[in-house]
This record gives sequence, structure tokens and C-alpha cells, in this order.
Amino acid sequence: MEQPRPGVCTDLPLLTRYSDNPILSGHDWPYAVNSVFNPGAVLLPDGDTLLLCRVEDRSGLSHLCAARSKNGINGWRIDPRPTLMANPRDYPEEIWGIEDPRITYVPELEQYAVAYTSFARGGPGVSLALTKDFRSFERFGVIMQPEDKDAALLSRRINGYWAMIHRPMTTTGAHMWISYSPDLRHWGSHKVILVARRGGWWDANKIGLCSPPIETPKGWLTIYHGVRVTASGSIYRLGLALFDLEHPETCLQRGNSWIFGPDAPYERVGDVHDVVFPCGQTIGADGDTINLYYGAADSSIALATGSIRCLLTWLDANSSAGDGTEQ
Repeated sequence: MEQPRPGVCTDLPLLTRYSDNPILSGHDWPYAVNSVFNPGAVLLPDGDTLLLCRVEDRSGLSHLCAARSKNGINGWRIDPRPTLMANPRDYPEEIWGIEDPRITYVPELEQYAVAYTSFARGGPGVSLALTKDFRSFERFGVIMQPEDKDAALLSRRINGYWAMIHRPMTTTGAHMWISYSPDLRHWGSHKVILVARRGGWWDANKIGLCSPPIETPKGWLTIYHGVRVTASGSIYRLGLALFDLEHPETCLQRGNSWIFGPDAPYERVGDVHDVVFPCGQTIGADGDTINLYYGAADSSIALATGSIRCLLTWLDANSSAGDGTEQ
């Protein structure tokens, strides 16, 4: 895979598509499905890349299924049955399926936290599960009531509290919030951290978290999606923001433009046209290379690579002043 060249960290594109995208589709699955997309991602202790994929079956409902690869590109070993199914009997908020997982490894717990969208008659809500092996899961149930989604847990406590970024729909619009918890079950201190801009901006309609924030010496580097509504439909693109390490409700920098959008045919045409939507990434052994796994047009999974250093450098050169809650 091509890596960023020295001296071009302020140039676009910052993310390079893998030449043989898409890397996974419904045709690869060991059982009948409609589509696979929007995977959470993590590097396992044995070096394997695990993608926890959203799988939409032919009923229209979604579940989660794990795929593992030695190199994170091909040779995927897919679980022969769903890895995590909706359980509406015990968790009625999942009656219409579960979707879009974000995975955070939490060293304090020695477990992976999977924040996912649970879908029922009241709309989408945020649910949480813990796992050590992606075989068995401790489910917490819904922790953010509908309508809410696009959630991920930060990898460590902030001033003694767990922190989660999420995207509730409120009377003021679809903005990114952060909430805090002493025990992962009871959440409060809700604060807006990034708003959807107004007018003609690329992220003027609604925004939401993409993959889990990356802790860097400069702050929590965050990839988010923005949605622009046009005469022919919505376009989902990606932007960057940086939040303070110890006060993540404080936005330090926000990119003025989008950095990655639907361009390739598999991103432009699918079940939902014009969508790039990452829910997970892995970081290379160099501590800089980012492997971003994203859903393409709600129909397949693709890979793009970049450099954390370059993303931060680009933000320095292309960010607006303000605290992220100005419109």
C-alpha cells in the first residue's frame, strides 16, 4: 500500500485507497446476506486484524459478524455464523437489529468495549458490550436512549470517569456530544463538543463520529462524518477534529474542508449511493500508519491508509478558530 510521501502532509488526499478495493462484500460471506459494511476494527494480540462487520441479512435487519486476516487486507477468515445477533427477547431495544460497531481496547479492563447501534420502534439507541475474545460478550443493554447513535468509548478514564462520544438527535440538530460515567452503565454530564455547521458547508446537515478517537500527544484525533443534502440526495464525507486530552469536551482544531469522500464506483453506487463511512481503524507497528476500514455505499467494505502525523499536520494548516460548538 502506498504511504504518504515526506513533505506532502498538507496536500489532499490524505488517505489512499487500497488498489484492490473493496476488500469484503456479501459475496464473501459463508451464509446468505444482502450486504456487509461499516466494520469496527482492532488488532488482536496474535497480530491478526479483526473486523466486526455490520451484516444486513435478506430480511433487512442487521447483525454483527467477525472476519479475521493475517495482513488486514485479504485471506479473511469469516465466522461461519453471526458473531453477535440481536436479542430482542432480553434486549427489546434490538428488535430491528444491531448496527455499526465501534471497538475500543480498554487496558484497565483488559477487554474490548463494543459500542453499537440498537434499533427498535423508538429509533436507534446506543448499546454497549464488553468482550475478551469476540466469542462471548457481556451486554450492558442500551446506555443512550433513542434517538442516538455513532458512539465510541475513549480508551481510558478522564478524571476518574469513562467518556463516550455519541450523536443524539435533539431539537437543535444532529451534533456530536460527550457523556461521562463512573461505571459504564449510568451516564451524565452531557456536553456538545462539535456542531453541524450551517449554510453551504460540507457538514452542514448533520455530523457524527466515525472511528474511535486516536490518542496522540497533541490531543484526541477524531475522524467524523458530515452529511450534505443535495438535489440528488445526501453525500457522506469525512473530516478531522482534535480534542483536548484531559478535557475532551474542548475542541482544539476543526478542519475547514472534508478530506475524503465518495469517488470510486463502489462508493458512488450501492444500496445507499455516495457514502464513505468508517467505524474502525488499526494503527501500524510504526505508531503512525492508519489503516481505515470503511463502509462503501452501504454495500461493501473498503480500506484506505494514511499517516497520523500527516493528519495532524494538515489540521494545523487547515483548521478554523473556535471551540467546535459555533455554527
